[in-house]
Amino acid sequence: MTRALDTMRRHFYKARPLGAAMFALWVATAGAEVVSGAQLPDGSQKVGENRYRAPRDFEATLDYYRSVYSTSSYPRRQIVNQPGVKAVHISNPSGKNFAGLNIYEANEEVRIYIVPTQQAVKPVKKQEAKPVKKK
Repeated sequence: MTRALDTMRRHFYKARPLGAAMFALWVATAGAEVVSGAQLPDGSQKVGENRYRAPRDFEATLDYYRSVYSTSSYPRRQIVNQPGVKAVHISNPSGKNFAGLNIYEANEEVRIYIVPTQQAVKPVKKQEAKPVKKK
């Protein structure tokens, strides 16, 4: 009886289907909530219009957003850094769906604000009634 290791036949490596990698990626992001095109961490709670409470601390939330929105594509800038208050703005360069995210920590609580896009609203012109000329 010959075993597979005893044969001279070559067995080429067969790559696993791409589905396994896609499934692993889907599991990692499956619980993430998307609001207005912006992704929120798992367990975020809504506290107001476009405002959410993050379940983690400030640094862990920033690490999450570093993995979701790369620093090369989504520029960041520090808004405030005072004792007891930290804030970072993540810009959305495409401006599609949301203008950016504000992540801030105050009173030992981390919040996320989704900055909505400012759509150019065209003012509606009112048609003035023309005076009727009498003859």
